[in-house]
Amino acid sequence: MPIEILRADITTLRVGAIVNAANESLLGGGGVDGAIHRAAGPRLLEACRALPELWRGVRCETGEARITSGFDLPARHVIHTVGPVWRGGDHDEPTLLAACHRNSLALAREHGIDAIAFPAISCGVYGYPRAAAAAVALAVLAEEIARVRTPHHIVLCAFDAEMFRAWHEAAQRLHIAVAD
Repeated sequence: MPIEILRADITTLRVGAIVNAANESLLGGGGVDGAIHRAAGPRLLEACRALPELWRGVRCETGEARITSGFDLPARHVIHTVGPVWRGGDHDEPTLLAACHRNSLALAREHGIDAIAFPAISCGVYGYPRAAAAAVALAVLAEEIARVRTPHHIVLCAFDAEMFRAWHEAAQRLHIAVAD
């Protein structure tokens, strides 16, 4: 199966790239973003600071993605993407979350990355409901695999049992085959 669901710490995965659910500054934060920055070491922060600002304090807009080295991580690269803040679902949140996944995959293809791991983008402090986010992520990833066929291995990495369950339930509802 090209899509695998794991319950693990994303910073421990030995893949071509892990996706970071970042903020617009790309300079670290809480949750998975902070964990990735801590595990990657100080060179990740330096690399993110070196990325051009679009405007003051913003290096990556919501839905977009940027890539850096993985530094001290087992993953060769980190693909940083900024998910939408949940504001009830009527402010383009599904479209923006889908763009996070599509743009991350596009960067992976552009850099020859064959295995990529995604966290639950926007499901932490950004408040996106887990079931809704899982459905968006799986639908987009399945569509991209069918359309482009690369990367060949996509991991959805859940930090907790609730997200692990949300991804499995969404896969069943959408009739998407996954491995775990």
